Amino acid sequence: MNVPATTDALTAAEAAAYLTRLGVAAPEAPTLGALASLHRAHLMTVPFENLDIMRGRPIRLDRASLVAKLVDARRGGYCYELNGLFALLLRSLGYAVDLVSARVALPGGGLTAEFDHVALVVTSPDLSEPVLADVGFGDAFVEPLPLRDGFERDERGKGVGLVRRDETWVYRERPDGGPWQDQFVFTTTPHPLADFEPRNEWQQSSPESHFTRSRVASRLTPTGRVTVSGQRLITTTHGRREESELADDAAVEAALADQIGLVVA
Repeated sequence: MNVPATTDALTAAEAAAYLTRLGVAAPEAPTLGALASLHRAHLMTVPFENLDIMRGRPIRLDRASLVAKLVDARRGGYCYELNGLFALLLRSLGYAVDLVSARVALPGGGLTAEFDHVALVVTSPDLSEPVLADVGFGDAFVEPLPLRDGFERDERGKGVGLVRRDETWVYRERPDGGPWQDQFVFTTTPHPLADFEPRNEWQQSSPESHFTRSRVASRLTPTGRVTVSGQRLITTTHGRREESELADDAAVEAALADQIGLVVA
């Protein structure tokens, strides 16, 4: 049995402000249904975005910085920020949460480095089994996945699921009518968020990091997803994808505000 790397949680005031940001009430108990509602609300409300990186602003992972950015300033972030703060919220609501290191599958084969992505393994006395939660991988699964070998589920026109290979778990997706494709692999070894700091520094500074190359901001919607990628606005509605070119920086800022809900001071 893994020993949790940390039990850090939010204060009552921080948790209340975070729940207000998500537009949900505090659950009465740490159940699977409550976790699913929190997970979905987070994906729809707190965007996946790298705007600070593109502006040369450092990404800080201490609790005060995460609360100030994601809750007080109503911003988004990337995996270390989104899953890092979501873990603190879940602990304050009675869930036990482990941060786990994930390696992302590359298009040409192989995997990224250890600590390239952080995901969450969540348990509680009200859950019959551990589940995988992740509000920081962009367009992935909408609700937590049972940590069960061979589990599959259809979500919004694609399959999502988990398989186990030796001591490693694999999150994978199956596009409508296509084969299963690995997305990331992980073990259930728990880590403090501080273990991800070196990779966080690399992600925001290396020219090899895709986060330093182009602007991205994206969130789930009731009917699909809306994304600003570079100078493009991409809207997916019931599986139908539409793209439009944003003429200039003013158009980008307007799309970020009107479509994503982001105003960057």
